[in-house]
Amino acid sequence: MSFDIVIIGAGPVGLCFARSLAGSGLRMALVERQPEPALAEPADDGREIAITRHSQRLMQELGLWARLHEDEIGTLRDAMVLDGDHRGRLIFSHDEAGTSQLGWLLPNHAIRRAAYAEVMELPEVERITGTRVKTLRTVGDGVEVELDTSEILHARLVVAADSRFSDTRRAMGIAADMHDFGKTMLVLRMRHGVSHGQVAWEWFGHGQTLALLPLHDPHTSSVVLTLRPQAMQALLALGDAALEADIARRFQHRLGGMQVAGPRCAYPLVGVYARRFVAERFALIGDAAVGMHPVTAHGLNFGLLGQSTLARELLEAVAAGQPISSPACLRRYERKHRLATRPLYLATQMLAGLYTDDRPPARILRKLALGAGARLKPFRKVVLAGLAAERTDTSPLFRPGHATG
Repeated sequence: MSFDIVIIGAGPVGLCFARSLAGSGLRMALVERQPEPALAEPADDGREIAITRHSQRLMQELGLWARLHEDEIGTLRDAMVLDGDHRGRLIFSHDEAGTSQLGWLLPNHAIRRAAYAEVMELPEVERITGTRVKTLRTVGDGVEVELDTSEILHARLVVAADSRFSDTRRAMGIAADMHDFGKTMLVLRMRHGVSHGQVAWEWFGHGQTLALLPLHDPHTSSVVLTLRPQAMQALLALGDAALEADIARRFQHRLGGMQVAGPRCAYPLVGVYARRFVAERFALIGDAAVGMHPVTAHGLNFGLLGQSTLARELLEAVAAGQPISSPACLRRYERKHRLATRPLYLATQMLAGLYTDDRPPARILRKLALGAGARLKPFRKVVLAGLAAERTDTSPLFRPGHATG
């Protein structure tokens, strides 16, 4: 079975990459370990994804936005950062940004459903589901992809979008810098008595980090709690009533009573940055290339940006009659995506370290930083310009909130 491109991983980024190449004349195979029904109707994994204006525009262009249900689209009007019991706060306002809102919040499973529905309609994409990649071999003028069914796919180019723990990346000999933060993140939708007012919270407390992401219903939010694994295990063992009381206490009852309104989903916090994004006839996109800590809410936004950048390079190569797997084409993608992601990745690592360090010097430093940010209007304008930008790759962005992609 011969293809121009074999895409490994049918998450949102892999699916959007296939959709971005629709009509190009390129024949693609999409390989995914999950069975077809799990892709057509993904299970609710609890995650809400913060979407920037640039990402929202891409989703519109690819047809995903029109497939979302109205009650799946939450509005992020303003954002607020707090530190411990300190009364000061840093506000990022839509008014100061000169826009009606800072972004949107979407359920991850809804994005996956919409993306898969778009790809299902593409005749140039063959979906190969319920199977894993066994080996990859660069041979002659292409790549052989052997599946665990012993079937062999031949491709001119392989693109991996198979998570931040990518087996394909390792198989191609690409190392990655990984940082395990030693924390576990709980995501859980909850109803609450006080309206969220379409404001996202990031609240750094002693021994914990809390985030509140406003959903479509003014009295329902996604609560994100980060704790050390042992403390998280104890929390997850609670019944609903005890958990509701515990979360309300952690929010100091600012939202009134709180009730569980979705599944409990816990994830380890690990940041990943591949040392290379390309190899011979091979490219990484999505979390396989850059797996962000959620504090800047840029996981899927960078994933959408990366797939768009690579697709654009490949389309230009096709239009110019050049090989899609040429080293020059792949290097251009790598250079652009590294420039777009590396500075924020490093800044995020530093930010996450500062705001999850409970030692007294770090606590003093972040209170000073929060106060300075609240007083310095130029700083807020830089951040807000990034939030409102149409192009994420040119935005010096710090986004309070949470996202995983």
